[in-house]
Amino acid sequence: MLTRRIIACLDVSAGRVVKGVQFVDLIDAGDPAALAMRHAAGGADEIVFLDITATHEKRALLLDAVRRAADQIFIPLTVGGGIRSLEDAMQVFDAGADKVSVNSAALSRPELITEIGARFGEQAVVVAIDGRRNSGSTEAAQVYSSGGRKNTGLGVIEWARQAEVRGAGEILLTSMDSDGTRSGFDCELTAAVSAAVQIPVIASGGAGNVGHFSDVFTRGGADAALAASIFHFGIADARTLKEELAAFGLPMRLPC
Repeated sequence: MLTRRIIACLDVSAGRVVKGVQFVDLIDAGDPAALAMRHAAGGADEIVFLDITATHEKRALLLDAVRRAADQIFIPLTVGGGIRSLEDAMQVFDAGADKVSVNSAALSRPELITEIGARFGEQAVVVAIDGRRNSGSTEAAQVYSSGGRKNTGLGVIEWARQAEVRGAGEILLTSMDSDGTRSGFDCELTAAVSAAVQIPVIASGGAGNVGHFSDVFTRGGADAALAASIFHFGIADARTLKEELAAFGLPMRLPC
């Protein structure tokens, strides 16, 4: 069994980390570079920065945080939000990111996935999918864009398959129904996407305790799991979480 990854996510708005519930009611959680360093020291396998309000001016603030974090951490750093072109991706990589995450722009122009992959390698392209079931079946889950505000009418599983064909190296799957609730990942949706593609799937949305991570790795078939709230507010750190998961028999990369 492959080693499972624990990823700390930092949602960034106007240069600050924020966190909400189901994409709304945002509260301040701190400086992104400082939090990235804290999570890296705490045992996270990777860090993700997501600029959730990516105007031109705010992107400049994010790039500064990326540079400061990249100088201090030695684990992979993914950056997403507002990446609409190959040139945008180049700025992020130049700032020190190891991967970029694309969402709305890839939905509007799927060729962007291929363009970034051809320039920087498919392993550097993460396609983020914000999915919502709206109390429906897994198969009926829909993809949302524009920070979760617009229903595209596209099926989550269909889009995941298309992203893989276009050259995505990973899928970052966020359950909007579970986001920020700490009530558990959507294991059924994660399992459906994991079964539909051959590339790694990162589960996001709903992490609240160690059992939730165990479930999404086993029942959900996720290759990695991403969390925000439980790390930002001191509920758990990645080191403790990974030790507990390893005790359950899940393969973890344990920090020294």
